This record gives sequence, C-alpha cells and structure tokens, in this order.
Amino acid sequence: MQPKKKASRVIKRDVAVLPGPDLTQGLPEAYLVNDRMNQLILEELDPHAWRAKTPGHNSRTIAAIFAHMHNIRRKWVRLSAPQLKLPAQLDHLRCTQGQVRSALEESAERCSEMLAQAFANGRGKRFHRDGWARPWPAGAAMFAYMITHDAHHRGQICMLAHQLGFPLPMKTISAMWSWERLCKQCGFANLR
Repeated sequence: MQPKKKASRVIKRDVAVLPGPDLTQGLPEAYLVNDRMNQLILEELDPHAWRAKTPGHNSRTIAAIFAHMHNIRRKWVRLSAPQLKLPAQLDHLRCTQGQVRSALEESAERCSEMLAQAFANGRGKRFHRDGWARPWPAGAAMFAYMITHDAHHRGQICMLAHQLGFPLPMKTISAMWSWERLCKQCGFANLR
C-alpha cells in the first residue's frame, strides 16, 4: 500500500489577471485614505510627545518614526517610479510636526501615482522596496507591503505616545476606523 499524498495548499493560476477598474482606481485611493490616518495622528498628537525620550535603548522617537515613514516612501518612488517628482527628504532630528504632515501628504500622493501607473499596465513594472532586495512585480504584494509598512509604524506611534503619557484621544483612534468618513475627507465619493 502506497502512502497517501498530501493535498497541496498552493493555489495555482494559469492566467495572469490585471486588476479590474474598481481596483485599478480604488487601490491608489485607498493608499491616500491610509495616509489620512497618519494625518489624524499628527493633528492630535501632543507636541510634547514629538521628541520625548523613548523607553529602551536606541529606540526611535515619534518624530524619527514619522520621518522614516516618509523617507521610505521616497525611496520606493525613487527606485520604482523615477519619472515621478521626488519629495524632499526629512531629517529625523530636525523635522517638525508641520513639516512631517506636509511631507507625508506629498509622499502619499507620489505613492498613489506610482500605484495608479503600475496598475494601469502592470506588465513589466517592478516594485523596488529597497536597493538590496530583489524587485517584485508591481501588484497586490506591492500594495499590501506599502499599507502594512504604514500600519506597523502607526501602531508603534500610538503605543509609544501612550507609553510616554500622551495617549491619543479616543475620538482619534475611533476616527481611524471610520473609512467612509476618511474617504470623504480625501475627496472620494464612496468606498470602492
């Protein structure tokens, strides 16, 4: 009697499928909604938390985390969509909350443009998340990675603000989950 073969859990596709019109427009818009959450935090964050000494050795300040978020987006655009205008880099030691708000807004716009161009004709487009990493095809993984990067650091910032004694107001935390309202604040009629 021969041993039973295990069923494969990998879903195989025979045909590459480009995203439909709702996704082609919706994902770049969703990236801007994602940034609106960052803007909410920046609007409500107590200025005393901005450069407050963090617990632990060699950990980033809230200012440094936000500057990193912007500078990484800048790197993605520089490596993956060099035809787009590159936002200015932020100095994590000197940037103000106002400068970060403007910079994140601009880098979110560039990332949204990069996503729109990649999804409009995904064939041959590559996403370079770093100079040392192998490029990925432009698509779902690219979008998920970009959103996850922001969400990870947003979580760090919210937790750090709380640990430092400057918790964000509950209305701000709740507002981050109100996607319908966030979409309208970004100028989009509704969710796609």
